[in-house]
Amino acid sequence: MMQKGCGLLMLSALLWSLGLVPLSAQNPTVVIDTSLGRIVVELYPAKAPTTVQNFLQYVRTGHYEGTIFHRVIPYFVIQGGGFTPALKEKPNRKPIPNEADNGLQNLRGTIAMARTPNPHSAMSQFFINLSDNATLNHRGKTQQEWGYAVFGKVITGMQVAEGIAQAPTTNRAGHRNLPILPVKINKVWIQ
Repeated sequence: MMQKGCGLLMLSALLWSLGLVPLSAQNPTVVIDTSLGRIVVELYPAKAPTTVQNFLQYVRTGHYEGTIFHRVIPYFVIQGGGFTPALKEKPNRKPIPNEADNGLQNLRGTIAMARTPNPHSAMSQFFINLSDNATLNHRGKTQQEWGYAVFGKVITGMQVAEGIAQAPTTNRAGHRNLPILPVKINKVWIQ
């Protein structure tokens, strides 16, 4: 009986890692409605409780409405959630502790918190990985090794994320890889 249970657990973990089943049926899902389409993300509160709670607070208060994806790099990431189309930073709450040591990796389709070089500086900005980005994973507790906290995964709309990354970009007002035509986040809601 123990072997059967262990085998089922291993099979479930394998299917989840391949993106074929959700981590848990009770995980919240969030819809990110953009000017180029919708992205649906499953969040992992059991693995990143503080990060998920922080993200959902921003969702509930409407923080992301009217923000843009201000950094888009094909085959790397799309980053958004902090700036208006006029490149004005939206007000943020206090930074949260970095939960990158939660065992989740920055694989293609995962969502993670953006931050400054200070590992514990994430506030509202997030990014979606367009490739497996091992260099962004947690490797240790030093400033250089902390990594970026993954807290969910795209379950629908990865083609939208990849389309956003194909937007022509420029460098302006201290922003590199900024879409020439703003890619807006119209609204984000809990599904």
